Amino acid sequence: MKRTKEVRRLIPIPSATGINIVYITPSKTCDCTHTPTQQKFQVIDPWAFGHPLLSTPFCITVYFHGVDSWEVAAIANNGRGRDIELDDKMRELKQFDETKVGVRGLVDSGAAKIPRIFICPPESRQRLEEQPEMQAATVPYRRAEIVDEIRQALQTWGFFQMVNHGIPTGVLDNLLRSTREFHEQPKEMRMEFYTRDCTRKVKYYSTGDLYQTKTAQWRDTLSCDFDDTSKIDLGSFPEICRNEIGDYLNRLHGLKNLLAELLSEALGLSSNHLASLECFDIQRLLCHYYPPCPEPDLTIGIMKHSDPYILTILLQDNIGGLQILHKNQWVDVTPVQGSLLVNAGDLLQLITNDHFKSVEHRVVATRAGPRISAACFIYPRNKNQSKPYGPVKELLSDKNPQKYRETSFLDYIHYFGSKGLDGVKALPHFQLISANE
Repeated sequence: MKRTKEVRRLIPIPSATGINIVYITPSKTCDCTHTPTQQKFQVIDPWAFGHPLLSTPFCITVYFHGVDSWEVAAIANNGRGRDIELDDKMRELKQFDETKVGVRGLVDSGAAKIPRIFICPPESRQRLEEQPEMQAATVPYRRAEIVDEIRQALQTWGFFQMVNHGIPTGVLDNLLRSTREFHEQPKEMRMEFYTRDCTRKVKYYSTGDLYQTKTAQWRDTLSCDFDDTSKIDLGSFPEICRNEIGDYLNRLHGLKNLLAELLSEALGLSSNHLASLECFDIQRLLCHYYPPCPEPDLTIGIMKHSDPYILTILLQDNIGGLQILHKNQWVDVTPVQGSLLVNAGDLLQLITNDHFKSVEHRVVATRAGPRISAACFIYPRNKNQSKPYGPVKELLSDKNPQKYRETSFLDYIHYFGSKGLDGVKALPHFQLISANE
């Protein structure tokens, strides 16, 4: 006798909310709803859903909420249909990866449509409705006021925007310009750096988690790793941008130290507290290139995610596309000339015991561009990456008990990487059981 099983895939349905912020400049919002499509399929293979459901044929009713085309097609095929579709997807991913020219290569070829490996589920690419634009406010350099503003921003938004930060506009512009020049130089020059070898300190690739994520993402990246920014070997960087990267990192070092002090004070701690934890080091710079997309409504620049680090310092050009998730609503972050964006990472939320929030964000694809950005990640140096980090004891009390277990950066990043950018935060995995009750 046939048996019936229901499989439901639901997505969050955000509710409308008001917007009021100083540092972030929202201009658009969206309220996403999806109508499920019900279909029935005969499933023969007990592994069709990735695990043995039953060993005999049965009928499944599936409610599709933004399921991608491969999943629909795979389930619709009997027997090993899913495996066939996944094999097709893997073959297409490899074909794209082996060109070693990234998304820029697709644009150079004159592609009028995006390959299906870039097509995202609808919930990953919801667009925003136009709203009156709010302008960013500038804050005079009065330390106590800035500390208070940072506290409010990281508690409420997980993001803030800096002006008058001390890095000359020329240094920022040079980094953006040289990043664009790297990605737009002849493909033979770029291909020298194309690799997925994680031991390489300098590498060029398209979609870092290409083989783990559901869909490829519309961007290319030049990645630079360094354990000690005072001993950077600029000779290993591409010649076209090495001096600009070196100049930016030299300037960023002082700003990073100042941020460590301001964040410590915002937590009510001594100004050297975060630095003393040996977790506040510049370790990676990602220079992103988002080519103009012929079908931006079908894909995404970067999937929804939160950063697994302590802090991210982001430089972006004037194209826009960055959005943060605030109260289940996507908010546009309008670029401000000469500014730098700072967002809290998961590890900062963990060690502050939720005093500061790690914000989920994404980058949408657009016909404009290319969009250029440079994201600098702050987290422990190699010698400290096996060290356990937990909530700062000075922040704990009877009213604010410990919410997370201790973990090393390596353990956290391993769990984060094993998930891929699946739209689900990694941080709850490290919550203590009592924190969930």
